[in-house]
Amino acid sequence: MTVFATGDEAARTIDDLIYAGATIAAVVDLRPQSSEVMRHAAECAGASLHQGSCVIRAEGTKRGVTAASILGPSGRSTIACDLIAMSGGWNPTIHLASHTGCQPVWSPPVSAFVPGELPVGMHAAGAASGRWSLDLCLADGIAAGSAAAEAAGYAARPMPAPRAEPEPSSHAPQWRVRGARGKCFIDFQNDVTDRDLALAEREGFRRAEHMKRYTTLGMATDQGKTANVTALALMAELTGRPIESAGTTTFRPPFTPVAIGAFAGHARGRHFRPTRLAPTHAWSHAAGAVFVEAGAWLRAQDYPRAGERGWLESASREAANVRSAVGFCDVSTLGKIDVQGRDAGTFLDRLYANTISSLPVGRVRYGLMLREDSIVLDDGTVARLGEERWFVTTTTANAARVLQHMGYSHAMLWPELDVQFCSVTDQWAQVALAGPRSRDVLERIVAGGADVSDQALPYLAVRAARLGPGVPARIFRVSFSGERGYEISVPARYGNWLAAALAEHGAPFGIIPYGTEALSILRIEKGHPAGGELNGQTTAADLGLARLLSTRKDFIGRTLSFRPAFLDPARPVLCGFAPIDRSAVLSAGAHFFEPGAPMTVGNDLGHMTSAAYSPTLGHWIGLGLLSNGTARLGTVVRACDPVRGRDTPVRVSPACFIDPEGTRLRG
Repeated sequence: MTVFATGDEAARTIDDLIYAGATIAAVVDLRPQSSEVMRHAAECAGASLHQGSCVIRAEGTKRGVTAASILGPSGRSTIACDLIAMSGGWNPTIHLASHTGCQPVWSPPVSAFVPGELPVGMHAAGAASGRWSLDLCLADGIAAGSAAAEAAGYAARPMPAPRAEPEPSSHAPQWRVRGARGKCFIDFQNDVTDRDLALAEREGFRRAEHMKRYTTLGMATDQGKTANVTALALMAELTGRPIESAGTTTFRPPFTPVAIGAFAGHARGRHFRPTRLAPTHAWSHAAGAVFVEAGAWLRAQDYPRAGERGWLESASREAANVRSAVGFCDVSTLGKIDVQGRDAGTFLDRLYANTISSLPVGRVRYGLMLREDSIVLDDGTVARLGEERWFVTTTTANAARVLQHMGYSHAMLWPELDVQFCSVTDQWAQVALAGPRSRDVLERIVAGGADVSDQALPYLAVRAARLGPGVPARIFRVSFSGERGYEISVPARYGNWLAAALAEHGAPFGIIPYGTEALSILRIEKGHPAGGELNGQTTAADLGLARLLSTRKDFIGRTLSFRPAFLDPARPVLCGFAPIDRSAVLSAGAHFFEPGAPMTVGNDLGHMTSAAYSPTLGHWIGLGLLSNGTARLGTVVRACDPVRGRDTPVRVSPACFIDPEGTRLRG
């Protein structure tokens, strides 16, 4: 590859190319003397540096580039390469300002058009106003934000800009390569050349709008983003006028053209929405996983072995192994939201039914979130990573909904709170490590013999750590299975590495991966509510979580939780169910009736929300919502599933089947 550039921004591209594994043969810098940062980038790439030079021709055939012809102070030379990357600098995105009628103005220091006199209440900051380096962008953003706040009637507090090293940004604008043989293209999509512009000038089409229509320059999908400024500079050169006198084209919304497919209708079939792959997908595929669609995600359902007769046998083996030894499961699909700010604790207190702000740094708490009508919206964990930083997890299905709920609550209900939040679901790979031997495995993968004992990392704690060769990680002591468990988070690019490391270091302890079916078995055995129970109709009391409703603070859904219908003792509540005949199969969706009662709507007592075969108990079990369920504990009802032809007597029990005291998960 050959990199041809006119400024220091190319140095960052060179670094990115090296990181991606590209081989760079030459760096061609148009400036007579390259900057130190450019020289350093070329040296790190092991590339020859050609100062005061330009690429005058791409050699090759229709099949691709074979070499770059370079013209420099010492004459012509040829560099063998299969790709030429080139850059003449940056242009600010000024379309939004232009849509308001603001006329762009030419800025010689950045060799680009920047917003001119902006309308009242509008501010341009950072790269949008021609400030390229991070330190200038941060300072400019704070100044513009303060001005906007004051214009809106708020007193802006002085705020120091975050520290950022100044970035070199020198450049030498070059509008076309002189001495080149053949055509000199200006618009690479519509094949407009410098000769086409010269013809337009001779024919009298000199103004920007006329030149555009005469040559079709800037009319392709990029809408002039790569060609317009260069063309205006050349027209100014041809007419002997300054570039600003050539004018600019009229920017009309939309900034990016709308695809025809958007007008044609909704996507169809597999293209309805893109499939999302978990960070450990490649490892799971190599391990023989069978995948299942879980919303937009493709998750490992189970890891079958030779001789096993279907998913149930595989999932039962995996669940049993977690109970007796150790297993690991990718839970990266859980929603992850980073919440920061001085008022973050107050904000979370108002969103969650239980108190969050009292959580000490380094600890985790189960959180329950209600809708305004007091129906359960979602549950998950909240970890406090610092005095003003929190990490929220949500269920996979409700990740987007919870983020939307947070955004609405902050923007419309409490805009005065100093809090910021964003989804980091895709930034972290998260793997659950569960089972009696899970700590033994964890001790083997943490770097430097870090202490992960029960004293250093107790139940519902979180700590930062390094794994293996120094991979940054967060370790959460939480459990969805009811066994001793940890959730290990690493940057998403290390997901496959983490799965491989757990499999390798856990081998002496009998570790195996487990999929979503085993995960479901484990959570039903433990009585954890999930999708079937969080169906948009249940309250905290229905799920046995009324104790989480704080009586010391207000929160979304608190007032309507006292409606008479929600306090009715006959209301269906979460219970456990086991068949009287231990060989009987239970199925989600079955409805409950009194023994001998006709199967009519008037006699319906509720329904089974989840069911699974429990390898620990040796029979099927289920969770369900049963009318007056607390008073019916120990009694027998019928689970009727006319679709599958089942009418099964079941005994009502508490929802938790395994270790109700919680001694296993606490260690």
